[in-house]
Amino acid sequence: MTFEAAAAKAPAHEHRLAGVLLASAGAIAFSGKAIVVKLAYRYGVDAVTLIMYRMLFALPLFLCLAAWAGRGRARLTWADRRLLIGLGVTGYYLSSFLDFGGLEYINANLERLILYLNPTFVLTLSVLLFRAKVLRQQWLALAVSYVGVLVVFAHDLSVSGSHVALGSLLVLGSAFCYALYLVFSGQAVKRLGALRITGVATSIAATVCIGQFFILRPVSAMAVAHPVIWLSVLNATLCTFLPVVLVMLAVERVGATVVAQTGNIGPLSTVGLSILVLHEPLTLWLAIGTLLVLLGIWLLVRRPQPAAAGGR
Repeated sequence: MTFEAAAAKAPAHEHRLAGVLLASAGAIAFSGKAIVVKLAYRYGVDAVTLIMYRMLFALPLFLCLAAWAGRGRARLTWADRRLLIGLGVTGYYLSSFLDFGGLEYINANLERLILYLNPTFVLTLSVLLFRAKVLRQQWLALAVSYVGVLVVFAHDLSVSGSHVALGSLLVLGSAFCYALYLVFSGQAVKRLGALRITGVATSIAATVCIGQFFILRPVSAMAVAHPVIWLSVLNATLCTFLPVVLVMLAVERVGATVVAQTGNIGPLSTVGLSILVLHEPLTLWLAIGTLLVLLGIWLLVRRPQPAAAGGR
């Protein structure tokens, strides 16, 4: 490869640094969602109402994103619309509803660790649905990640009781639903664009979340404590819309692999925020579990090294 070709392929140092900073900011902002939700629960609001307010404030932003990302592109076909409806309902509506429900029963640290098993679900679904090949390194990553979560889960179960199991199952279902979104959206990204898929699918999910509230709750249930409103605005903007945009901008600069590796800061930022804001204790079991999950994620996204020529 010539010097000119190498220079064209590799991003400039400043460009790469900007991408890493964007990815880091996106991971930290997204990890703050669990903290905001736990704070809102202190005011007696339930998951249905909290999700409604989150999506009510996020919907205008995602509608604008969908319109901006779709400019100059061909109109969506009926097949595209059916796909996006399925992605929105599964990947955003069900995922958010199960996640918020789980946070009623478990702490923010365990929730974040469980959600970071998402790459393992993506890998498993790729094997089952598309017969993808799995390397030994990837199986090892799966095992290490699950051991990390089980360490924290077993400790919390022994301390807090059986409701931890219910909350963990709900969040695990959330991770699985989002994995379905990632697997099935991957085939349409090149054709429709990542931002367009995100904008349209999330707008659909937001509409379902808002409609669900008015089906299950009376209009009077919209009367909540003022802090819940401001926390929902924060959740919709800083912890929902902003991370999506930051991560997509980072992918454009440094690629998905580097962004995935940078995203490992997410569990650590959740641990720090939960200690500083929620005053959740930092236990030895949490530290061990977090390190194991991070190690598993690193093994999963690390590119295997090719065997050296003439090796043993």
